Amino acid sequence: MSHQQIHQYEMSNGMTLLIEHLPAVRSAAVTLTFPAGTSHEPAGKNGIAALLSELMLRGAGDLDSRQLSIAFDNLGVQYSVSPGWFHLTISAATIAERLPEALELIAKVLLEPRMEANHFDMCKVGREQALRSIEDEPRQKLMIELRRRCYPPPWNRPLEGTMEHLDSITLENVTDHYRRCCVPEGAILGIAGYVDPQTTRALCEQLFGGWQGIAPKPLTEIEPKVHQGHLKHDSTQTNIGIAYPAVPYNHPDYYSGWAAVGILSGGMSSRLFTKVREERGLCYAIGASLNTLKDRARVLCYAGTTNERAQETLDVTLNELKNFGLDITENELQRCKARAKSSLIMQEESTMARAGSMVRDWFHLGEIKTLDEVRQKVDSLTIDDLTRYAEEHSAEKFQVLTIGPEPLDVHGEVDISDL
Repeated sequence: MSHQQIHQYEMSNGMTLLIEHLPAVRSAAVTLTFPAGTSHEPAGKNGIAALLSELMLRGAGDLDSRQLSIAFDNLGVQYSVSPGWFHLTISAATIAERLPEALELIAKVLLEPRMEANHFDMCKVGREQALRSIEDEPRQKLMIELRRRCYPPPWNRPLEGTMEHLDSITLENVTDHYRRCCVPEGAILGIAGYVDPQTTRALCEQLFGGWQGIAPKPLTEIEPKVHQGHLKHDSTQTNIGIAYPAVPYNHPDYYSGWAAVGILSGGMSSRLFTKVREERGLCYAIGASLNTLKDRARVLCYAGTTNERAQETLDVTLNELKNFGLDITENELQRCKARAKSSLIMQEESTMARAGSMVRDWFHLGEIKTLDEVRQKVDSLTIDDLTRYAEEHSAEKFQVLTIGPEPLDVHGEVDISDL
């Protein structure tokens, strides 16, 4: 892989600036995160971060909502503001020569959002519709509710918000959240593309140097934990969610944990797809993903099946998860490595992926891992590494959640809702 040119600066106001020059592209991408995610919402106000992310794009500075949209479109900028569990994230991509103008608009959105009452009302109506639509999507609802059970508050709050809190959220709540949390301390700005680092740094100092504020502390476990493992839903289908502990992104064994999930659920040759879906025909969909916070992680699994085959689907899936480390093959490991290398090559050519990756690395690790360093980590993995990982981090303590007509028997599996 080509030599990466990554520059890191600490601005005087506490924001970290990361710039990667990519000479082979003619685009540029921006990822800007600041500590205003759901973990900073007050008790009983889950949904503030989601409403703020929508409201910030409804006019900024001297531009009303329509003028702001037209300004972004005239520059050809693809952009979004999205809530996370710790941060709110502004993402944007455009051709490199238009990056200065795009950064000026991003600065307006960040520092001068209008947040007018009429737009707040419309955002709230839209948020209600989005929340109601989740009730018609059992898979999405299942994974939201599974996270609420396998992580402690406030890290388990739905990014989408909750219906029971939405009515009580006021414009004053949202503007107060913005004032407390939209601050440079703890903010990370990643820029990747065909850019000059020194010129870009000077522009960022000009646009964001006057931004001031101290990062709020995340709230600690202030809400009661949900424990029940079944949500009744009259349907011909049963949706199954399984969660169990894993290692976070900053753990020395992260790549072994990542590879384990890749072998379980990476493509149509993966364990779960082959053993549960193809060989037995038990389900129409199955998969697993590694979900990581800064200090903890979970593997989240999903299976969708008919009611008649739900119990067998759960039993076979749990068995595959528990026995993963017993018979790992070289072919499985090589396929996992091949998928990783393909992903790295595509990431090398994507400015959006590079900007997001730099910001993620800095938040979790306090440093940037180059693509070559990641490739070396993947290349060095052995079957012994994965076997040792499976022994030391065995998948035995499961949190099982189902949506369907009847609950399933988890045969005494340990509930990890308090872990």
